[in-house]
Amino acid sequence: MFDALPRWLAVAQDEGGAAVERLDAPGKPAASPERTTLTQARLVFTFAHLHLATGVPWMRDAAIAIHRYLDTALRDEDGGYRVAALASGAPSAAPEHAVRRSYDQSFALLALVTLRRAAPEAVPEGRIEACWDFISTRLTDPATGALWEDDEMAARGPRQGDLRAQNPHMHMIEALLQAHEMTGEAIWRDRAAGLVEVGLRHFLDPETGAIREFTGHDLAPIDTADGRRREPGHQYEWAWLLRRFAAMGGDRAVVGAAARMQRYVEAHGLRPDGPLAGAPYDAVSADGAVTEPDHLLWPLTEAGKLHADLHAETGDPDHAARANALLGLIFARYVAEGPDPFWVNRLDGQGRVLWPEALSRLLYHVALFLTEGGRAGLWPLGRRDAPRDQDVHKEEDLT
Repeated sequence: MFDALPRWLAVAQDEGGAAVERLDAPGKPAASPERTTLTQARLVFTFAHLHLATGVPWMRDAAIAIHRYLDTALRDEDGGYRVAALASGAPSAAPEHAVRRSYDQSFALLALVTLRRAAPEAVPEGRIEACWDFISTRLTDPATGALWEDDEMAARGPRQGDLRAQNPHMHMIEALLQAHEMTGEAIWRDRAAGLVEVGLRHFLDPETGAIREFTGHDLAPIDTADGRRREPGHQYEWAWLLRRFAAMGGDRAVVGAAARMQRYVEAHGLRPDGPLAGAPYDAVSADGAVTEPDHLLWPLTEAGKLHADLHAETGDPDHAARANALLGLIFARYVAEGPDPFWVNRLDGQGRVLWPEALSRLLYHVALFLTEGGRAGLWPLGRRDAPRDQDVHKEEDLT
């Protein structure tokens, strides 16, 4: 897939450096006047991360160009990033696009710390610190340490009927662990430790060991469809992050929590047979009943990441086989053949396409799965373009 990325970028990247949000057919960007922080920040991270893993120069250049748009069109002076701007770089007139969501800030931070490592000159002085300052002072509840959903909730306070989501917390932990890995500074791991504690205290279901998607406005469990929702992909993603936290010197007790999440999802959250056998369902209920039996692409990558990590630690061939089976499903069922790179977002249990768009933000999920598999020795990542003695990123530094 790495070989196809230059062709995708040639189609997907605007003259101003931003990437389109999606393709609606091979080689055909979908018409959209906006560009989002979520997509642009994920792509900055993706190309910077792949550059660090492979040494391929054009990936570094792609990350720099997309970051230039992110920095000039989507960043506010106080260090926060808006939901969206126009493709031209001008502000969007839609009020909802001016909101600064915690979820988006996590990817902005992830992008900044990774690009700073890959291309230090591309990240202006103070950008990382300003982003974290905005998150910690404007989007964090000082009483609980939990993240507000956005700056509007932070300003008015949570109201009855508001939902609080695990997802911003999970991805902020990811960004903080990446900052620790990229800088070697313990303060970032300590910040991650605080959010790990918050996430497990408020979103972990102690009866089943699964992560809840949502709580009520006060972070208490709620007995509604939203409150009972469990996403198999997020069980895998949390488990991988908790194991990464422990490997970086965090509390080893979280490995047990990760194992419980894995047991829950593998008892209730996987299709047992058919063309998509082994694929995580989109959602189940707290009691394990399948509520959304279709299959988005990204949960397969999260399951694959965890199995790759477990294989790297244990050498267990079963984990290698499961990671390879998921890789095979992705490239046989979701990725279209042909000269123009294209993938689809959701299939049903028979492998029929339900969501036929190539969302640009999904490259983040696929890239991390591929590099985790490469780290585990399950497949090669490709030839490094630079001679070894000219490459400043030593092997032990690669993700």
